[in-house]
Amino acid sequence: MRRRLAALAMLPALLLSSGAQAASTSDPVGDLIMSVVTGALPSGPGWNLKATLYHAGARGVGALDSLGCKVVAMRTVAVDRRLIAARSVLFIKETVGLKMPDGTAHDGYWYASDIGSAIKGPRIDLFTGAGAGSMGPARAINLDKLTAVKVGDFKGCPPG
Repeated sequence: MRRRLAALAMLPALLLSSGAQAASTSDPVGDLIMSVVTGALPSGPGWNLKATLYHAGARGVGALDSLGCKVVAMRTVAVDRRLIAARSVLFIKETVGLKMPDGTAHDGYWYASDIGSAIKGPRIDLFTGAGAGSMGPARAINLDKLTAVKVGDFKGCPPG
């Protein structure tokens, strides 16, 4: 048993040393895996936020976000840029496991690529997809209290 624990204790050091040789690019998924291995939560600025939902087809919602990129269902989040910088990758733990449009489970990662006129201070707006029916999975969480942690930045447009 002690050997197994010692081996597990060495794993983070081995992963860190091999990761130091790689290019210094943002790797939110790798950071999350490392946080599970080490027992630490994703690090970076964090916020307790109130959320609302928005969908394509709603009044004023177009196909592009404020960066000029295509909005991505269950990935695009509108933020107050005075609080959360544009192009931030956010991990929102309460959204882990929500049903994605393709039927898979959500991994909790969202991309701050949009803004909204009503998004002021500690508020976010989660884009759910096309039509009001797309909001169903996200209604299962408590939108009055979400925890978001910045885990990285992205360049260009969010992955779709």
